[in-house]
This record gives sequence, structure tokens and C-alpha cells, in this order.
Amino acid sequence: MLPSPRIQVIAVEGIPVIDGPSDLPEIILRALGRSGEKLVDGDVIVVAQKIVSKSEGRVVRQSDVQVSEHAQGIAKRNGFDPWQVQLALDESREVLRSERVFITETRNGIVCNFSGVDRSNAPRGSYILLPENPDASAEHIMRVVIERTGLSRLAVIVSDTQGRPWRVGSVNLAIGCAGINAFKYNRGKQDLYGRVLEHSTVCQIDELAAAAEHAMGQAGEGVPVVIVRGYPYSDGPEHGSNVPRPKSEDLFR
Repeated sequence: MLPSPRIQVIAVEGIPVIDGPSDLPEIILRALGRSGEKLVDGDVIVVAQKIVSKSEGRVVRQSDVQVSEHAQGIAKRNGFDPWQVQLALDESREVLRSERVFITETRNGIVCNFSGVDRSNAPRGSYILLPENPDASAEHIMRVVIERTGLSRLAVIVSDTQGRPWRVGSVNLAIGCAGINAFKYNRGKQDLYGRVLEHSTVCQIDELAAAAEHAMGQAGEGVPVVIVRGYPYSDGPEHGSNVPRPKSEDLFR
């Protein structure tokens, strides 16, 4: 039997607060340099969505939002923030539920609350939107970091905090990835009693995002970047955009 891997979750300290377009890979590398921590081949960098969005200019001031009558009606019926409702509508492909909760499908296919539009950790009087393409965001960070460090193997996950329909409480989930397959497959492996598994798909990027949350936190901890080291992963064609269930398999539609 092979020894179990030793997996480390390492907080990258010293990431400054950024509120506008920035060279995020360089910010990460500078923080690593100041801390004395060095990336090694096979590391997974988990980056919080908020800092990715800020670095890409995905911050909107409330004063720049024109609220429609439709958004006003949804907000008034439910006690929602009308500006947040309008931005969620603007960012959505489809509204799935607008009574008591506001669940949408974003243009990238992510099903979430208010299209991921949020005020937490946003500059005063502003809202933060999800990255336009989280997989492309992860790919950019990965490529630049590899180029500037000379590493041969690196993965990047963009994570966001979301709720779950069948369970209370929120968790860190992956919304984008690069350099790592979204899933791992246990089909063909044997269980403890020798039975061959026929169906077993694990969303490994969600698992890694959830592990990173323990070092990140979800409030004012100021740790938006975490390194997961020692996890045996493989690259592949799947991305964060492959994780949301298609409509034909979605029990809520």
C-alpha cells in the first residue's frame, strides 16, 4: 500500500488590499518573496474570487447603477437591495427564483445567489462582480507565475463562498481552474471489500477550495491566497465551467 500523501495548506501572508486593476500574479509573488515561502512544482494556488475580481476591474459603484422597475419590484417584494438586484439581473443569463431568495444562472453558467454580486470586502458604496471568465482568470495567473518562476507544473483555482441547497451554511467552492482537472474518477478502483466501483466522481477542485478556506477565512482575515501542497492531482480538459450540472440533470429546474 502506498503511503498517504501529506497535504499542507499554507496561507500567503502580506497580500495588500487592492481596489482596482492590478498585476495579481506579481502581487502574489512579491508577498511570497517577503514571507520567504517559495512555490514548488505541483503546488496548487487557491485565490479568492474577490481579489481576482478587483484586480480585473470588476467593481461597480452604486451611483453608476440605473435600477429598473423590474429590479425595484423584486427588491420591494423581498426586502432586497435594489442595486444588487439590478446588477444580478445584468450579470445573469436566467433568473431561476426571485421570491424569498434570488437565484440566477450567470452568463458563465454558475448557479448562485444574486449572480455572485456582493458588497462584502468591497470599497464603500460599491459592489464586486464575479470575474467575467473565472477559468481564464485562473489560466492567466498560472501562465504568468510559471513564466516568472520557471516552474514546470502549477495549478490555480479561483474560489468563492456559496451556499448549498440541501445543507445549512456556506463553503468555499471552485468557480475556475487551470492546470488541474476539475474532477477525479474512482471508477474501476476497489473498495475495502474488493468490490469494483462503477460510479465515483469527485469534484477535486471544490475539495481543494474548501480546504483552503480554513486558512483564508470568509470575513476580514485578509488572506485571499493560499497554497495547497502535496495533493496528487492530474491535469486534464475539464475546467470550473464543467462543474455546474446541465439543466437536464438539475433537480431545481
